[in-house]
Amino acid sequence: MATTRENAQAAREAKLDELHERLTGAVDQLVSGEDWARALAFAARFRARSFSNTLLIWAQHQAAFEAGRVPEPMPSYVAGYRQWQTLGRQVEKGQSGYQILAPVTGRFASSNPADAESWRRLGKGERPRPGEVVRSKMITAKPAYVWDASQTSGEPIPEPPAPTLLEGEAPTGLWDGLADHVRAQGFAVLRVPHEGMIHGANGVTDYTAKTVAIRENMDPAAQVKTLAHELGHVLLHGPDNDEARQHRGIGEVETESVALMIGAAHGMDTSGYTIPYVSTWAARVDGKEPGEIVKATGERVRKTALSILERLDTAQVTDGAPPGLDRDAPQREETSRTQPTHEVPASRQVTPLPEPETRTVTASATTPARAL
Repeated sequence: MATTRENAQAAREAKLDELHERLTGAVDQLVSGEDWARALAFAARFRARSFSNTLLIWAQHQAAFEAGRVPEPMPSYVAGYRQWQTLGRQVEKGQSGYQILAPVTGRFASSNPADAESWRRLGKGERPRPGEVVRSKMITAKPAYVWDASQTSGEPIPEPPAPTLLEGEAPTGLWDGLADHVRAQGFAVLRVPHEGMIHGANGVTDYTAKTVAIRENMDPAAQVKTLAHELGHVLLHGPDNDEARQHRGIGEVETESVALMIGAAHGMDTSGYTIPYVSTWAARVDGKEPGEIVKATGERVRKTALSILERLDTAQVTDGAPPGLDRDAPQREETSRTQPTHEVPASRQVTPLPEPETRTVTASATTPARAL
């Protein structure tokens, strides 16, 4: 007969599996939705421009701002007249475009591509000879015009959902328990005043320095969620771990999924941050659908989250059984019409560990291995 501990562990594992399935479904729904598709199409259509054109856009946008033609000093999205129309937006009357340099390309063919002198330009409509390789090359530039989004009106510009930092207090004892687990792996836990000290991230795991740094200018709930994320990196993605030699997006999906499970086990809803974060990283893995990435990481995520939860001396959500119920006790038929009284053990008191000392660190020139 299974023991109470074995039953509780099985129930916990089942809940983790269920939670991971919910995450997979949420990611699938998000990235397959119309808004996400439009956002990706928008981003693909207007990729970063050349440095020269960026400077041209910047200077002309500044002049437009000073003249009162645009509301903000910083340009946002820029596109050509007809490109804006394909997105359901129209350049407003009286708005002058920003002149940039558009490349003019030509088609060249060669039967010996390694020989730079063998390339010849094809005329309009001309086809290459049998065995020739064709490539397009920039031959000159011509003036073209683009308009900033603020100079247009019409359909909303599609934006991928952005993670929202958690607000409020953290569950009692969770920071201390996670920090102890980090230290048990040989890493120091640092709390830094702001994200500028850790490369603009919420948290950073540095495998060389053996440190985990978390910025303090977030609510406690966001700090403890970030610590759970970084603990996932410590346990899963060290430089000696062969399984970590993969696309960074997979690693970020794994660790943020671990953070979601740790949070959920303590009654925290991290989905507002986790689902957009996970879906964005999963979408960056070439050749794989985001849902595939999340599903493929399921077992590693579940085992890692379970190993962390078992070490925590914190109040966690139940496994579905009423408090105080001994499921191994033999069941008896009711002999009384009155409701039986069950004595429920007093809640376990958790003595908080001392808060880790705040240590001020300076930004290192060493690029951290993992950052959230």
